[in-house]
Amino acid sequence: MDHSQAPVLDALVSYHAEEQTPFTPPGHKQGRGADPRVRAVLGDAVFRSDVLAVSGLDDRTSSKGVLAKAQALMADAVGADHTFFSTCGSSLSIKAAMLSVAGPHEKLLVGRDAHKSVVSGLVLAGIVPVWVDPQWDARLHLAHPPSAEAYRAAFAEHPDARGALVTTPTPYGTCSDLEAIARTCHDHGVPLIVDEAWGAHLPFHPGLPTWAMDAGADVCVTSVHKMGSGLEQGSVFHLQGDLIEPEVLKNREDLLGTTSPSSLVYAALDGWRRQMVQHGRALYDETIALAETVRERLDGIDGVRVHGRDDFCGPGLAADLDPLQVVADVSALGTTGYRIADWIRARHHVNLHLSDHRRTSAQLTHADDTASADALVAAVHDVARHADELADAPRVEVPDPAELRLEQVMLPRDAFFGRVEQVPWEKAVGRVTAEMLTPYPPGIPAALPGERLNSEVLQYLRSGVEAGMVVPDAADTEVRTVRVAVEDQEG
Repeated sequence: MDHSQAPVLDALVSYHAEEQTPFTPPGHKQGRGADPRVRAVLGDAVFRSDVLAVSGLDDRTSSKGVLAKAQALMADAVGADHTFFSTCGSSLSIKAAMLSVAGPHEKLLVGRDAHKSVVSGLVLAGIVPVWVDPQWDARLHLAHPPSAEAYRAAFAEHPDARGALVTTPTPYGTCSDLEAIARTCHDHGVPLIVDEAWGAHLPFHPGLPTWAMDAGADVCVTSVHKMGSGLEQGSVFHLQGDLIEPEVLKNREDLLGTTSPSSLVYAALDGWRRQMVQHGRALYDETIALAETVRERLDGIDGVRVHGRDDFCGPGLAADLDPLQVVADVSALGTTGYRIADWIRARHHVNLHLSDHRRTSAQLTHADDTASADALVAAVHDVARHADELADAPRVEVPDPAELRLEQVMLPRDAFFGRVEQVPWEKAVGRVTAEMLTPYPPGIPAALPGERLNSEVLQYLRSGVEAGMVVPDAADTEVRTVRVAVEDQEG
């Protein structure tokens, strides 16, 4: 296919050249109705390109096939059979994929390190989750994606599972052995869904971990806004093989998605695909080299340990590592990743990626250069020199894996939509949570609807909040109270 084309962008150019006059949404009418104060901040170009996809980019019947052509080009660029654009982020895309594989009261194998959007999919669909445990590094207090062996064992115990879902890469950059997991699924005649939200760049350079379609996955969900050049909420989901019908996947997306998709998001996805096909290899040659230099420079700072393959990959750990996620252990500085990130933002206006009780990280992309790298290194150097100012950070009480792993005693949907009450966190021990309690980022629930709470997880969350952890989806974001199910006392 001719990847010099960009159907959505070309349609926008035509729309403007034809000087079309809209009597349709959006109501700002090419920005003419927008407050000048808003236009001064956002720019006129944003409003001029914010047009309807139907009766805007294309005509009333979509006869020009603008979106269909853009999606076909994206599929060709990455070697998928079909690609669908989403303007509601991968949170929608992953739900559409799940609902294409399993329905109410049907089983789906799911890595327990799944994002909160996966749990939302379980709640909406009434799917029965069969949790597959991640691989826990007791030395570093970090979970890596579940192994292929763990999925094989889960299928042996639950042969009626309709499919499997794995998250890879994780926000820490660690990756599963996707080829082995895909073979396990296909040996059972069921599809593999990969939440590859952090892997938009993977198809475009051989020096990066193997991406889902090349590994044999059936559906892959990717957040182009995370590691690509997409606008926020820009996501794509790819399909290959014959285990899921494309019509079914599209139908599920229609069920969940907006009827007013953003042409701005479509245009950015379309342009990113062209950019990657034409220039991706060269861009990532430079980015991978830059990341290696950044890793070396940060690792040379006293008290900072940058994790590499030797730390994260090997037997019982991850299968591969994305070098663009630069994860640094700062525990030797006597403080937490939360305080490091807050201090650096306040004094250097540098925003780090994710932070936890002992680490912080920086996400590099093809957009980074020596100037941004220098700013990052200078900020970390400075915070290391001032570590004594941050050394009184409250301690986060991280449970052992056995204590962190809660028992699922109710369907997520039943707990979420059933009768609930709000109780003090101390009285929630032994109760079934009716909400997600999710340290964010990375957005992996510590407790999810239908799991029975224990004192260790509740103390972890409370101590985490006191130390700077954010739990934004809880009814009480301070986790002083918890939303729990009202259980049948006779049962």
